[in-house]
Amino acid sequence: MIVTQISHHDLDGYGATTVAAAFAAVSRVVHVARYSDVGPVVEDELKRLRGAAASETLLMTDLGLEEPTVAFLRRFAAMNRGRAEEARHRLVVLDHHASSIDQLKRQNLEIGPDPERAGLLRADLGDPEVFVLIDEAHCATRMAYDQRALYAPETTLPETQAADLAALIEAVEALDLWKKGEPNFAGGLALDELFWDSVSTLVPAGHPWHDRFVSDLLMAAAGRLRAGATPAELERRSGELRASLVDALLADEPGDDRALTARQRLARALARSDVLFQPLSDGTLLSFGLDSGTFQRVSDQVMEAGRAKRVVNVQRAGTLSFRSIDGTALDGARAFRGGGHRDAAGGKLPNGSAHSRDDAIAQVEPVLNPPPPDLSGSPFAALKNWKG
Repeated sequence: MIVTQISHHDLDGYGATTVAAAFAAVSRVVHVARYSDVGPVVEDELKRLRGAAASETLLMTDLGLEEPTVAFLRRFAAMNRGRAEEARHRLVVLDHHASSIDQLKRQNLEIGPDPERAGLLRADLGDPEVFVLIDEAHCATRMAYDQRALYAPETTLPETQAADLAALIEAVEALDLWKKGEPNFAGGLALDELFWDSVSTLVPAGHPWHDRFVSDLLMAAAGRLRAGATPAELERRSGELRASLVDALLADEPGDDRALTARQRLARALARSDVLFQPLSDGTLLSFGLDSGTFQRVSDQVMEAGRAKRVVNVQRAGTLSFRSIDGTALDGARAFRGGGHRDAAGGKLPNGSAHSRDDAIAQVEPVLNPPPPDLSGSPFAALKNWKG
């Protein structure tokens, strides 16, 4: 069965995706930085699942259940009940926020102890294939491990992988629940620092390598902690860990130059990727959510290779960064109330933010390339073909 995971963009959210990937062939992962963006993201998934012919599993981890998300849960259950029994989807929501319980109650959903899972609360959506589980005592990373039977077949991991995964879970839980008195707390802080230093600066979200890279990095770091490394030692070895993972990613990449830094090497490979950039109608290439340093390096490579003369990166917060080689970056930025240099300029989305690349395109395209005016409603249109 196809498994899609939507998870929070923090250490616990990525811990949950690392656990899920260890047990299931997750086909696609969407990371959401802000709980306020969950609503639009899950609505996009609901539209997709309505049209899916076969059963799929949607796994949501560490997202916090705000009002739009609760509304989605109701719509998902209603949609699912209308499908043929053999084609019904499965929804697994694993959360641990006290505010989620409050929100579910405000939305008049019945919540009670799960009869099959001690210590968990479950919201009743009237569909046996919808599991909305809340456990305030554990982080989402541990919940993804404990409840793996809901989204993955029974699997036995190799001994070393299982031990490293256990170390990761313990460290993430100690940090996420702020258990400062536990020995694993310092390791959790070290993992958190390594995570934020690496999650967006090397392989950006949206690229097929992203989740593999971050998960492999977390697992490698957890293995070092398990072997007795101190947080300071892990920090000193972090560059080594990243470099070894980049070596593995680029093992078959033509033209890779190991004399460059890991970030420079990756930028050259990413610039050849067809998945990071979407062409607009005027030939501008648009990327979404790239780290500014990564965008600077990758966009330069893209334009140098002749793939585009202008590139724009849109951030979730709604800022736009234009780069060009023909002096048109400033023209683009001016259309979005911005300014800067002729080949490097920035602006702001009209809606203030974007939750996905498709959302960004929908806002940028009509401003950058406005459609021609519709003259059909003009009183002079009737005179166009009139002959006296």
